[in-house]
Amino acid sequence: MKVSKLISGGPVCKAGITVPLWLLLELPSPPLPLRNIEVFREKGILFGYRHPRSSATDCIVSLFQMTNETVNIWTHFLPAWYFLWKLLALVYALDVWRDSYTWPFLAYMVTCCIYPLTSSIAHTFSTMSSRARHICYFFDYGALALYSLGSAMAYSAYVFPEEWIGSTFHHYYVSTAVLNTVVGTSLSCYSRFNEMEQPKFSKTIRTFAFAHPYVFDSIPLFYRLYLCAARSCTESVIPIHLKHTVFACLTCFLFATHLPERLAPGVFDYIGHSHQLFHICGIIGTHFQMEALLVDMANRREWLLAPSFSQTFGSLAAAIIVNLIIIAAFSTTLYSMPKFCRKGSKHKD
Repeated sequence: MKVSKLISGGPVCKAGITVPLWLLLELPSPPLPLRNIEVFREKGILFGYRHPRSSATDCIVSLFQMTNETVNIWTHFLPAWYFLWKLLALVYALDVWRDSYTWPFLAYMVTCCIYPLTSSIAHTFSTMSSRARHICYFFDYGALALYSLGSAMAYSAYVFPEEWIGSTFHHYYVSTAVLNTVVGTSLSCYSRFNEMEQPKFSKTIRTFAFAHPYVFDSIPLFYRLYLCAARSCTESVIPIHLKHTVFACLTCFLFATHLPERLAPGVFDYIGHSHQLFHICGIIGTHFQMEALLVDMANRREWLLAPSFSQTFGSLAAAIIVNLIIIAAFSTTLYSMPKFCRKGSKHKD
């Protein structure tokens, strides 16, 4: 592996940008760096781009090279295995096959494994071609939408405030979440078709596609937090829910603002840019969400009703099938649009 030479002295100036010395020390050089290819540029990120026609082998090798995607990949690849370990521990510890009360949490944990693993794969192989880039992120968006559905299933089973259990809203809550999953996947995939010509419009659509399922899913949680604050309750799970909420809001903020790299272009190319922080905050938020759900599942078991198969794995399976159809439709459309053969995508998130 080719390694850059150790550079002594102060900061180095590249293209009018002062790059901190620590970014240049002993960093493996990626094959064919693309510092001047506009279609691959991100706001505030100047260096560390991979070749847009990388082979699968090149993409895998880049996992062990310092590019601006390396941290993105590992911050989701490793947590995927952590959540898988938690899922297997749950299956081992609980009678999940006969105890339907655990099914919503089991379905939720499946989505917690899917979304970071899919994201890491998408970031790894997104530079194989222009079409591959779009298709990789179609799957990434679909996995995020499934995670929102998994959260809704768990919230419906364990988090709903007592006053709302059995209400009309509760009855249609999971069904609406399935619809939100379909809408979210469709909008986020569609947003990639306009990002070169209308980047702000594309970003707005994509942000809405990610944010609106979270807001809907969190309505019962927000109301429960409000009631707890109004009544000065002492539930031990509330601080954990609050931690999750804080990290979820921070995740959305980082995705929408592209900070801190917009304030210091070139400084955070390899470590510390917004998409890396977005990944990290998202994973930490998911961890706190999982811990809060475990507490609620244990503490509220005596008076909560066990959901049916159709409310859990049936709904999840239906959403997966519809999402795959949506992704296939958008992927097929790419082959009828010549511009996606010539141009790469401007944004990777």
